[in-house]
Amino acid sequence: MAMPLRQSIRVGTYLLEQKLRKVEKFPLIVELEPLYACNLACEGCGKIQHPAGVLKQRMPVAQAVGAVLESGAPMVSIAGGEPLMHPQIDEIVRQLVAKRKYVFLCTNAVLLRKKIEKFTPSPYFAFAVHIDGLRERHDESVAKEGVFDEAVAAIKEAKKRGFRVTTNSTFFNTDTPQTIIEVLNYLNDDLEVDEMMISPAYAYEKAPDQEHFLGVEQTRELFKKAFAGGNRRRWRLNHSPLFLDFLEGKADFPCTAWAIPNYSLFGWQRPCYLMSDGYVPTYRELIEDTDWSKYGRGKDPRCANCMAHCGYEPTAVLATMGSLKESLRAARETIGGSRGTSA
Repeated sequence: MAMPLRQSIRVGTYLLEQKLRKVEKFPLIVELEPLYACNLACEGCGKIQHPAGVLKQRMPVAQAVGAVLESGAPMVSIAGGEPLMHPQIDEIVRQLVAKRKYVFLCTNAVLLRKKIEKFTPSPYFAFAVHIDGLRERHDESVAKEGVFDEAVAAIKEAKKRGFRVTTNSTFFNTDTPQTIIEVLNYLNDDLEVDEMMISPAYAYEKAPDQEHFLGVEQTRELFKKAFAGGNRRRWRLNHSPLFLDFLEGKADFPCTAWAIPNYSLFGWQRPCYLMSDGYVPTYRELIEDTDWSKYGRGKDPRCANCMAHCGYEPTAVLATMGSLKESLRAARETIGGSRGTSA
């Protein structure tokens, strides 16, 4: 993925070690959910529909850190729910950074300016702020006015304090190439965030809004047009070139669900961050006892329209590692050259 050089070297070394050790399945990044509670109710979210007793739970620090260490992954994305609602989220981050894990704290940024004093800038740490569009579009997505303006203010404050800030944008069938271009131009050029992550929305079964998820062909057409005119090359996108090829229909490949495992209050989730077919207490059980052959487009109907980064980015990364041509293309991006081929 297009990431800072130090992080690229660390992740590349990790991938090479797995290959030399002939490890068949291994994690690139853990999706850690230390709580399900949230201070927003986004229309496309399928993560917060739990009984009140579950929403009150907070994962202990030792359990959260232990799960990441158990997996051996070099990176962790802390999600939820809203992680900043966890009273010990700063300690979870501190301990993971001390273990030299690259930590992305996902947040809607509603609480970020109030909580930012609890955190310290580090090359191993970044805030990943949820931004689905410009003001009207984003506030509609999160079902609350004023959230976009607060998120922008929080990003500016975090940048001023020396934090690395990335963004995470999810797109639906209500988006157009122009709305994608507008928000990514704003994040890239005006806010100057460090990197941006993008993904078509996944149709969570429990999401309140079931009408606005993208199909495969819709996704390809949308991103093909959004990436045109050199946009893809210019934007600081935190994705491998092959994954961006995949989004716009220039490449196709299966998902690699096991590469970004999810650990939550219930344990390790089968089979992936987006689908919950049960939980197991250990990472080893997740990898060894899950029938991975059952999942993927053409195998499970829930996977039919999925093109989410958490399933397909790992495939792109592994394919890049296995190709000299793609490795060189990714390396050019890492050192500040071309950021992918434009349509």
